[in-house]
Amino acid sequence: MIGEYAGVLIVLVAGLVIIAAMMAIHLLIGPRRVFDEKQDPFECGEKQLVSPHQRFAVKFYMVAILFVVFDVEAMYFYPWGAVFESLGWFGYGAMFVFAVPLAVGLAYEWMKGGLEW
Repeated sequence: MIGEYAGVLIVLVAGLVIIAAMMAIHLLIGPRRVFDEKQDPFECGEKQLVSPHQRFAVKFYMVAILFVVFDVEAMYFYPWGAVFESLGWFGYGAMFVFAVPLAVGLAYEWMKGGLEW
């Protein structure tokens, strides 16, 4: 039984040896210079203009809800539509139960003005 997992064990050991070798090489020949600019937080090559702990506008969350509603809808409605006739009333009912929360999310988005560009 152990022989079946010998390949997995060999790959695991080889991976650990490679990781240890890379870390040892870095510690031996890697740069050790420390200066203030190097210790600053790096964010896309730019210095931070504002604190990352600031509050975001609600519009960002509204766009996220809109994306989830339409992305999930497209992901499930297209395959359902392809086999609609073979599913019968059970498929219709299951998709209705699935579509109601999506419709509620879309209505909420509409009422909050998330569709106003």
